[in-house]
Amino acid sequence: MSTVPPSASSSGYKVMNDEIEGNSLVRIGGGWGGFVAFEESSYAPAVGSFYRRNTYGLRGDGVMFRWTVDATGVWRDKVSYAGFGAVKSMALISKTRTYDTFLANTRGGALYTIHIPTTSPMKPVAKLVRRSTWQGFEALIAQKCGLYGTLLVGIDKDTEAGYLCAVGHANGTATVIQAAASPCHLQRPGLFRWTTRDDQLFGE
Repeated sequence: MSTVPPSASSSGYKVMNDEIEGNSLVRIGGGWGGFVAFEESSYAPAVGSFYRRNTYGLRGDGVMFRWTVDATGVWRDKVSYAGFGAVKSMALISKTRTYDTFLANTRGGALYTIHIPTTSPMKPVAKLVRRSTWQGFEALIAQKCGLYGTLLVGIDKDTEAGYLCAVGHANGTATVIQAAASPCHLQRPGLFRWTTRDDQLFGE
């Protein structure tokens, strides 16, 4: 999840024929001063007409909100769930027709998956992946790797360092996590995730 300013906008870059064709910037609105993170999940199967788009906002007091975005871009059906006050950062690692899953680290150093069904009321299920050593990352960025794996970058803004890990299919504390490269220097890192039109995430 990326950090959110008091008045937030969504932005993205479109790439065609290996060239960036400019960026889009859409104002979300005001009232985001109390939020610390934001993420969007859109899902469409390879075959069929089903499509969903959900946005998530994590408020500083630990309440997570979810909106469903309709075909015209209007945010509807807000639901929420409290209990995430210890979460420091989150990254989307899985999305299907019926749920989204995030990988989240806590200020105490633990790493969890947070499985969120798309049904209402909102009932997330948190599962421990690691008990310690993850507290240093202010941001997590995830990308699909293979059929069921995830490439995860943990960013320590204090040291301007990025740590790349290969994360196997999420399975609680049995999840395989391997360092994929030596830490790299990231001066004032910009946070984004590369996606494609048929982007699918199957990390859980």
